[in-house]
Amino acid sequence: MTTELPEMDFQRFWRRLQQLGLNAYEARSYLVLIGHPRFKAIELAARAHVPRQKIYEVLDSLVEKGFAQVVQEKTKLFSAVAPSLAVPSYLARRAQMLQRELTDQTRMADSLVVDLAASYSEGQGERGTLEYLRIVNDPEQIALQYRRMLSDVRHEYLEFSRPPYAVDPLDEQLVKQARLGGVTCRLLIEAGTLDVAHRQRLGEYESSGVEVAQTDSLPMKLAVFDGSHGLLALLDPVITRPTWTAIVFEHSGMGEAMKGLFESYWRRRLSGKVIEFASPQAVAEK
Repeated sequence: MTTELPEMDFQRFWRRLQQLGLNAYEARSYLVLIGHPRFKAIELAARAHVPRQKIYEVLDSLVEKGFAQVVQEKTKLFSAVAPSLAVPSYLARRAQMLQRELTDQTRMADSLVVDLAASYSEGQGERGTLEYLRIVNDPEQIALQYRRMLSDVRHEYLEFSRPPYAVDPLDEQLVKQARLGGVTCRLLIEAGTLDVAHRQRLGEYESSGVEVAQTDSLPMKLAVFDGSHGLLALLDPVITRPTWTAIVFEHSGMGEAMKGLFESYWRRRLSGKVIEFASPQAVAEK
């Protein structure tokens, strides 16, 4: 018994199989195999419009990827593996392969960072006029800079917090760790950005000694560490989708100025005092 897919469905499934990772010849051959119990390679080449000199390569690849199987009779025949088996097992193998590649790349990257660090230090030997200011656009790099400074803070951590976040301070365990280490931690948050989940975490922050207040609006994102270094992020006024550009600074004068800005907003915040948040259990009971 054979079943031919309607042309419209064939084209739709053909594109989706390619999105999954099969090439055009493989996707077409698999769709033809699905509608028939078994095929000789040359017969499949004609039906799937695959060049005869390519069909064995295509079938070998389908077998390797788990979409086809060999049925050995008088001559070698090929049949489709059921989609319910072929697709999940193929994705599982791809996930394992990608994870191995990522692990290898991470190991190589760690080694590369160490190897290049010395060369970078030598190359930066002469201070540039703006070495204490760095512009960072990539969210991952912003997050890395933030976490490094938060890990190294010794006395005081101040932050203007507003979305979108490269790192949400309310999800960052390093804040709690800093407070437990004796660091003074104060967060000023835009009032309209708090949802139920954030309010629960604010209760946890309060119990660990972190001071949190809210205000109507904030002019920027800002984090100041030990009054001498930190980062500020400004919303791009041109791009419609919210995008931040961060300036990382290591300058005592700028740190003092940014701390003064924070203190000004802290004094005139909406509530007039540090707001109190119920514990997570109390919020849940409500």
